[in-house]
Amino acid sequence: MHPRLTLALILALTPLSLPGETVKDRAAAVRDDRWNMEKSDRWIYNDWRGGLEKAKSTGKPLLVVLRCVPCLACMGIDTSVLTEPELEPLLRQFVCVRVMNANALDLSLFQFDYDLSFSTLFFNGDGTIYGRFGSWTHQKNSQDKTIAGYKRTLEAVLAVHRGYPANRESLKGKQGGPMPVKDPLELPDLAGKYKRELDWEGKVVQSCVHCHQIGDGMRSYYRDKNQPIPSAWIYPMPEPETLGITLAADYTARVQAVAEQSIARKAGFQAGDEFLTFGGQSILSSADFSWVLHQAQNSGSLTATVKRGATERVINVALPTRWRAQSDISGRVGTWGMRAMALGGMLLVELSPEARSVKAIPKTQMALLVKHAGEYGKHAAAKKAGFKKDDILVELDGSSLAATESDLIDRLLGKYSAGDKVKAVVLRDGDRIELSLPMQ
Repeated sequence: MHPRLTLALILALTPLSLPGETVKDRAAAVRDDRWNMEKSDRWIYNDWRGGLEKAKSTGKPLLVVLRCVPCLACMGIDTSVLTEPELEPLLRQFVCVRVMNANALDLSLFQFDYDLSFSTLFFNGDGTIYGRFGSWTHQKNSQDKTIAGYKRTLEAVLAVHRGYPANRESLKGKQGGPMPVKDPLELPDLAGKYKRELDWEGKVVQSCVHCHQIGDGMRSYYRDKNQPIPSAWIYPMPEPETLGITLAADYTARVQAVAEQSIARKAGFQAGDEFLTFGGQSILSSADFSWVLHQAQNSGSLTATVKRGATERVINVALPTRWRAQSDISGRVGTWGMRAMALGGMLLVELSPEARSVKAIPKTQMALLVKHAGEYGKHAAAKKAGFKKDDILVELDGSSLAATESDLIDRLLGKYSAGDKVKAVVLRDGDRIELSLPMQ
């Protein structure tokens, strides 16, 4: 079967999926992807170093797609990138590489949103990063095949490439920041458990380092050293919505909406504004926007240049203390590891207004429902400590003020070390019960 038909058939038979869901036969999906790609005359399979060499020798920019093949999320855009005729003229101008595992990545180069199952990084042949692409819109809908934004990003990257190396100085902010290790296999969670090459003849999926495991490993690196986990790793690659901005999916970085009472509203952004630069960097996609936020300080300011109508405007964005806490990390697969560290494996969701009313809990007070209490390993710690599904957490560490699950994770990981215990109060069948939440 032709590779395009294989991918199209998989997509047609795939229902709307939730982040983290996978195809039924994960090993077959990985092997089929390899079979298809190794026969491709465009895509270099799983060899980004070879891609860099080819980009250097041909003078073309390098495009590296990172795709978690078994994950259903992002399957729509992945298929479109591989098969959409509209992209053909643009892709011909790139050296195209497809990477489907993180075992052999160089973390000094490959820094992106590790919780996404489809991302793209763009390089010059000398290793200079031009930009990033990654979409939570596609991540949340496996059948979203929209490529207008991706196409505009490709066009923007080609324009940057044409200006290189004269524009090299303006690209400094896009390069990877300091990392404790360059090799993913040196991270605590991965060391000694994985090899550089996949086990193609055996358990291929189990031999694959998934991108989200890099984020997990980074957090474990700090935790194992009894060091506070940096906020940038608790709230990685914050979405534009963290500032109150929704970017249109069919543009590189055009503002679709600005939330009331948000950081962005106070700064003066308006719907229709098109980001030209942010934090001194050219913005070629929403992932570029998130990269600027990922690198930003925990408080301070960032400057943006936007096109509004026919004019350009400079807007200063004031970042209040703990601005990252506006980021919703509940849907990230990487948050599960932090739930084990800070919440004993519990999944907490805010009690609905109706339920608050029934139980007479004011909206200013904490009311987090234990939607799930883990059963195995570190995720079972809360259950072993006495917490139960459907408990309502109303007090933690001496505070009963309203808080989100993300708030608690950030607060607890910043204050407590593994082995500590934190006093908690839950409501259960009308009774207030005091418990100790173990930190791990």
